Amino acid sequence: MLGLLLLVLEVVLPGVYLLFFGIAALVVGMNVLLIGGEWFGWQQQVLAFVVLSGVAVFLGRKWYGAKTETSAPDTLNRRTQRLIGREAVLSDDIVGGRGRVGLEDSWWSVEGPDLPVGTRVRVVGAEGSVLKFEPVPPPAT
Repeated sequence: MLGLLLLVLEVVLPGVYLLFFGIAALVVGMNVLLIGGEWFGWQQQVLAFVVLSGVAVFLGRKWYGAKTETSAPDTLNRRTQRLIGREAVLSDDIVGGRGRVGLEDSWWSVEGPDLPVGTRVRVVGAEGSVLKFEPVPPPAT
């Protein structure tokens, strides 16, 4: 019963520390149930719980420690850097090297060669909130 209680508490409480003790308590409880209390006294139960808890914590730390944490990509908070390589259609003419384009859910200032509205362009760089574009060649037929 103690093992089940510890596993329930593991689900309710944050962290992963009660899992190992819950597993150890369940293993000891199953041994008492299968072998019987007369062959497995309370002293042996406590000793088995302590040993199994130590083994479970050791194996758990080794298993969790072997997992590599994935770090956030370098472009996580630099939205313009994530847009490099994306294609869009110009919503305004690029005149004098400056214009605007709608990309994702925002309007962006763009710099690039002078191009008319409706031209397909690709983001090739970014400086702050200004995107650098180049025209996308039409598909070969």
